[in-house]
Formats: sequence, structure tokens, C-alpha cells
Amino acid sequence: MDQSGRTTTTTSPAPGPARTCVGCRGVGDRAALLRVVAEPDERGSLHVVPDALRRRPGRGAWLHPHPACLELAVRRKAFGRALRADVMTDVAALRAWVESEHDRP
Repeated sequence: MDQSGRTTTTTSPAPGPARTCVGCRGVGDRAALLRVVAEPDERGSLHVVPDALRRRPGRGAWLHPHPACLELAVRRKAFGRALRADVMTDVAALRAWVESEHDRP
């Protein structure tokens, strides 16, 4: 019983915030997914970039850090819809980050 007199049960801790991958559409824990945001370049065009620290301003989208999920998201043009912006299909910075993380032991 807790202090209010209610009976409590011991269960596993509540799961962390769940997010949906824009590539495979699978649901996963926030810690397992990479947040991505759209950032303008010097000409004002928006490009998708990784936000590994989850601190960049703006609307974010979530992606499993796997090349297959990235390819699905690009093929489905999911970044533009998820970020609600006209995002260039140039995901070079994001692709480099995903591949470097995927190759890490």
C-alpha cells in the first residue's frame, strides 16, 4: 500500500516516450531513434540534418539509425511530410551520420 491507502502493484517501470520511425513506420523508444530536423543552408534551401542531442529548434522527425530506414524515408518522401516543410532530397549529412553510426561496433 502507498501513503494514500491504495494498493500498489510492482510492475516494470513505465516505458519511455515512444516515437514512430518515418522510414519503416515502426514504433520505438525515443532513445533508440534519431531525431532529424530541417535546417536552411546559405541559400535558404532546407536540408535534413541529424539532431543526435535532440536540442535543435524546430519540428523534428524520428528515424531508426539504419540505412534501410533512411532509404525508405527518402523513397517515400517522408521527411517533407513529417517536418511539414519543402525539404530538399539531399540527405547527404544525414546519410553520412547514419552510416558512421551503423558501422560503429
